[in-house]
Amino acid sequence: MTTPRDYGTGARLFHWVTAVLVTVQVAAGVAMTTEAIAELNDALFILHKGMGCVFLPLMGLRLAWKLSHPVEALPPGAPEPPRRLAALTHNALYALLFILPVSGYIRTVGDGYPIEMLDALGIPPLVTGIPEIAHVMMVVHAVAAYSLVALVAAHLAASVHHGLGEPDGVLARIWPPVRREGD
Repeated sequence: MTTPRDYGTGARLFHWVTAVLVTVQVAAGVAMTTEAIAELNDALFILHKGMGCVFLPLMGLRLAWKLSHPVEALPPGAPEPPRRLAALTHNALYALLFILPVSGYIRTVGDGYPIEMLDALGIPPLVTGIPEIAHVMMVVHAVAAYSLVALVAAHLAASVHHGLGEPDGVLARIWPPVRREGD
């Protein structure tokens, strides 16, 4: 099967919506555990848990889109080692963006804490009263979050490399299209 060289509008939209949500999630995740802003912790926890509930269906839709509209991480003609590294990085990012909401959910409801968004929608917890597993999920969630930040940093560094260091059109494939005057 041949794959298009550039990402289409759907893939670009999923990419940038995910990027914004990840940025907010990481900021809320760090801030909600910071004692210096303790008066905001409850609101930040509620925001973080609610956005986590959005991530799982978003990533399900994004994965379905990716599978039905395949595009290689680097275009054909790029050297093989960077192509493999790009594919590995993209797959790891996808995996982490599934692991994080699942581990966060199990950690929260497993310890008996509410997820206000789901409660408001009348969706009961799938599991409760499993504090040992909830503790393991807390560790999984933390390791996955730090791993995500590291991979996003590598992804951003590669983007800068492809956009500024060695402009080769790779960044333009996912960047929102820019109309030039006269187009």
